[in-house]
Parts: sequence; structure tokens; C-alpha cells
Amino acid sequence: MALTTTQKNTITVEQASTLDGLFYERTMRSADDTAYIQYNKLKKQSPDDAWEKTSWNEMAVLVGRWQKAIAAENLENGDRIAILMKNCKEWIAVDQATLGLGLVVVPLYLEDRPDNITYILEDAAVKLLVVQDTSQWGRLRENCADNEILQRIILVDAASDKLEGESERVTSMQQWLPKEGHMLHKRNGDPSELATIVYTSGTTGKPKGVMLSHTNILSIAYPSAMGLKISNDDLFLSFLPMSHTFERSLGYYLTVMVGCRVAFARSIQVLADDLVTIKPTMLISVPRIYERVYAKIESTLLKGSPIKQALFKLTVQVGWNRFLYQQKRSSVCLSCLLWPILKHLVADKVMQKFGGRLRLAATGGAAIPFPVAKTFTGLGLTLIQGYGLTETSPVATFNRIENNDPSSIGHPLEGIELKVGEHDELLIKSPGVMMGYWNNHTATAEAIDPDGWFHSGDQARIDDKTGHVYITGRLKDILIMSNGEKIPPTDIENTIVIDPFFEQALLLGEGQPYLSAVLVLNSEEWVPIAQQNKLDPFDKENLQSKAVHNQIVRHLRTVLHDFPSYAKIRKVVLTLDPWTVENDLLTPTLKVKRPKVLEQFKKEIKNIYH
Repeated sequence: MALTTTQKNTITVEQASTLDGLFYERTMRSADDTAYIQYNKLKKQSPDDAWEKTSWNEMAVLVGRWQKAIAAENLENGDRIAILMKNCKEWIAVDQATLGLGLVVVPLYLEDRPDNITYILEDAAVKLLVVQDTSQWGRLRENCADNEILQRIILVDAASDKLEGESERVTSMQQWLPKEGHMLHKRNGDPSELATIVYTSGTTGKPKGVMLSHTNILSIAYPSAMGLKISNDDLFLSFLPMSHTFERSLGYYLTVMVGCRVAFARSIQVLADDLVTIKPTMLISVPRIYERVYAKIESTLLKGSPIKQALFKLTVQVGWNRFLYQQKRSSVCLSCLLWPILKHLVADKVMQKFGGRLRLAATGGAAIPFPVAKTFTGLGLTLIQGYGLTETSPVATFNRIENNDPSSIGHPLEGIELKVGEHDELLIKSPGVMMGYWNNHTATAEAIDPDGWFHSGDQARIDDKTGHVYITGRLKDILIMSNGEKIPPTDIENTIVIDPFFEQALLLGEGQPYLSAVLVLNSEEWVPIAQQNKLDPFDKENLQSKAVHNQIVRHLRTVLHDFPSYAKIRKVVLTLDPWTVENDLLTPTLKVKRPKVLEQFKKEIKNIYH
């Protein structure tokens, strides 16, 4: 079979050998092609020039400068360097310079709490830390004062004259980085050696350091590129933090492997503008982004005329019917005749908000609610849901474009085995399964059994006919009510938060006779709710109003109408204060820390059930 142009241009695992070998090979093949597009805020007066392009050759020069500077720090093979930066070409440069010297990268979340970051720096015995700016360093300075292992801190966006009074180990990038660096060369490193330690932010306890080798990551990036049919003509918009393995493996290493371009979004706050400006063909995201867009659409529709609402719903349904027909899950589609006009009137206008060229959007990290997936699929977006964990580098399964069931997590990647074990737990055997947890042999032995199967902690079923895999629950997240009913809360919570009324939700009912929920209300929706009940929306005491609670409970019945009777929520705890990483109620990957939320609302929850 003849190779396609994309396959010919794609670097194989064998050709790359290591992650730094992958980057070196790309700079040799595509020296003058554009690698990255980045906004230069110093040129914001000239919008046309503000988005700067950097070629692969220019990236090689930048990596060489970082490599020369790091080499002068006299680190030993296997020493750790941590990166606390936003997504940018400098992140890539630090990563590649580190890997190319046989050192180990420890990515950190910008939004993480200082005490969490400090713990990671100490646990991984990090010797060199690259920080975004003085503001980020200011949050860490006091916590790092007693860290004697950390020998150098480099601030990327900081002038040298702003560092007066800092210790000698703190320096600015402009002062530390030489004007010229090493010429990149192929290191011929060991593919099985440790490349990175990625700390997973568990909802309980201290984070664990997942050890991933070069082979772990490369073995997942390559079949992902082939399965998603990524082309060197594609343009990614990178906004999910690079510290998230989903973005790092697919939005970074995969793009180097294929040779396509990546533009770095400025921030989530102006993501909508960046989408229209950059016009990406590919997006990688967690479901929350799609959920927010969906909630905005729903909120807008509620304020629109009945005709607009009906037209939108018709478009989604016809688009969904068309999708089922294309997937060969429907033999006839008479309504598809309406698609061209509905596409022009409705779907194209929504897709323009994504830039108008988006051909594929990948989602992972958590389950995407089916109504959200159906809506975007019905509007013509190819939305691919996948599944994996940091411990699996991270992808284990995803839907194929030609065999896509948005309610499933698809099929395993080439070379990956799956099976359902005891208590319906999904077990994974993959070349991407981690080396183990850093300094934690007990946790490693609990996660990977003697036969090499990784225990995911997620419950699943595998369809005998289609082979599609479906996540059915989480072993540790099941609520067992006093009547013996076992309820997986995730689907219910996900359905609640896609409604415009709510920002976040936590289901309650463990050992209780009925369900209740702690809900973070959308502050914009709260005002009309309060006014409808003749209450002052600026008085938070009114969140305790019985009339408001009754209205919310009635509304939840509508939201959850597709669920069985066991999903009926009888009582609620309401708040307007969002759960964030800063207040320690969310992990850096935006998972709710259930025990922390339960503790914070302990009094209110007690009043519900007593």
C-alpha cells in the first residue's frame, strides 16, 4: 500500500528514538517551515504583526541557547528541571534543551497552589526551576526559602533590575541565557530512560509523580497521529496547559511528529477572539470548554424567539441524523435534504465562532455529556472523545472519525490491550503505561499488577458487537444509598452543569434515603431568580430562601428528566462562590476535591439530612 504524503512526512517511533531525537529529526526535515505562532504583546499596537511565526530552524537555535545555559549549571544525568510557565515556544525550548541533555522534566501548573508546587519541587528534588514571571515567583518565594536542593530559579518575563534583593540563585532569562548556544545534535539516548515526572493531582492526598519514559510517550503519539489522520497542513490552537499530559502528548509531541503548526492562545479569557483570528483546524480540550460554549448557546436560545429556538433544534437534529447516516448507523436520511439550508442559516454561524476551519476537535480528561456532544456533532463538528490517564501517556482509546460513537470512548489505540476485570474495572496493557510512581513503590504495585495490567479505577463495558468501550462509573465514586441503590454521580453532575443555571455540582446521598446536591449557581442567572422571588440578589442570605430552593429543585427535575427515578434530587445547598484551585476545592486539572467540598459545607449538609 502506497504511503500518503502525511505518512511520509511523519516521523516514526523508531526514527525518533527519544523525544529530543524527535525534535532534532523535525528540525532537519522541516527547517524553514513554520513551527509555532505566538502573540507578542510588545507589538499589540500593530495587530497584523503581533502574531509572530517561528520556524523549526529558529526553534533549534533557541533550544541550543537554553541547552548551553543549562549545561553550565553542572547538573548530572537524570537531574530534574521544573517548568512553571504558560504555553509558549519557550516552554518547548526548555523542555527540549532539558531532554537533550539527558535530564528529566517536571511540568507544573501555573494555577496550582504554592504549597502543592513546593511539595513537588521537594519530592522530585528539582535543581533548576523556570518560572514565568516575578508574580509567579512571588507566590513561591517564601515556601522555597528552605529548599536547599533548588540551586537556580530563572524568571522568563522579568527585567534584571526588578530582581534587586533576590538571592543569588534567582536570575532573569535575559541575563542568564547566552546570545548563542550549542548546535543541536542527535544524542542517541536510551528510549527507555526516564523523560518526565508528571504529578497527578488526586482529589485526595498528596499528588503522585508519574514516571514516563521517552518510549511511553512516543508509542502513544504515533498511533494517535495516524488514527486521528493529522496532516502537516493542520493548525492547532494550544490552550490546554502544557503541564496537562493530554496537551503535551497530542498538542506538542504529536505535532512535532507530523510537522504541523501550533499557535499558542493568549489566555482562556480571550480564547473566543483567538479562535476567530487563528482559524485552527484542530483543537484539543477537556469537556469543560465545550460545556461552557453549550451553556452559552442554551442561555442565548432561552432569550430568543420560539422560531429561533425551533430552527436551532431542527438543525441539530437534522445534523445528527446526517451524522448517523454517514456513520452507517442509519439506512436512510430524508431529513438530510434540509441540511444545506440549515447549515447556511444556523450551523455555519456557530462554527464561525471556532474560526470557520475547524475540522476536528478532540476531547478527553473527563466524560463529555452526551447532549453537548450531540449538539456540536449535529452542527457539523467532528468531535472525537478519547480516554486515558497520565499513567497511560495519556491516551488509551479514542473514537475513529469513520466509526464514531460520541457516547463511548471509542476503541483502543493500535498496540493496546483492554479487558474488564473484577468489579467491572477497566484494565489496560500498553507500551504507554508508566514506569511507576516516583518514590512510591507501594502505589506502583497497587496500580500495575504482576502481569503488567494497569488498573484504571474506572468501570467499563466493552460492546461485543462493535468493540466500542463505554465508561460506566468510577470504583471509588459510587454513592450507596440507605436503600442499597448504587448511584454513579458523575453523569448526573455533568448533566446539571451543562444547564445555564449552574456552574458546578456535587451530588450527595451516601448512606442516605434520598439524593441532594451542593450547587454553585451561575451568578448571571442568580439575579433574575432572586428577582422572580422578590429577593435582593446582592444579599447572599437569600440563597437560603425556601422559595428559591423549591424553584431550583423543580428546575432540576426538568434538567434530569432523562434519568431514572433514583436521580431525583430533593434538597439543595446553594452558593455563588466557585470552587477553584486557589481555594483548594479543585485540582489543577479541574476535578472537584469531593472531601474538601463536603468539609466546607458540612453544616449545611447536616441540616439537609437531620
